[in-house]
Amino acid sequence: MSDSDDLGRDSSPGGAPRYTRRLSDKILIAFHHACDQSDFEIAEQLLRILEMLLTRRPLTPDGNRRRSMESLVAAHERLWHLRHPDQEQA
Repeated sequence: MSDSDDLGRDSSPGGAPRYTRRLSDKILIAFHHACDQSDFEIAEQLLRILEMLLTRRPLTPDGNRRRSMESLVAAHERLWHLRHPDQEQA
């Protein structure tokens, strides 16, 4: 396993890897990366996946759900503004 494979993981006392970021966080990071590279088609697809992940019935109660939904809305707004740079905010 290379050092790049260890990013985002900590080792628990038993030696098994413990992931420190949620899947939704990783998808959101990939979305912003796609936006930074002006790959709006990929960014849109990542947003669809993120939306599906956040809107499905949660398996466990998550206190971060509201913050996650706010991040999803902000991501939609970013993509819209990147696709419509000529539109001025009122």
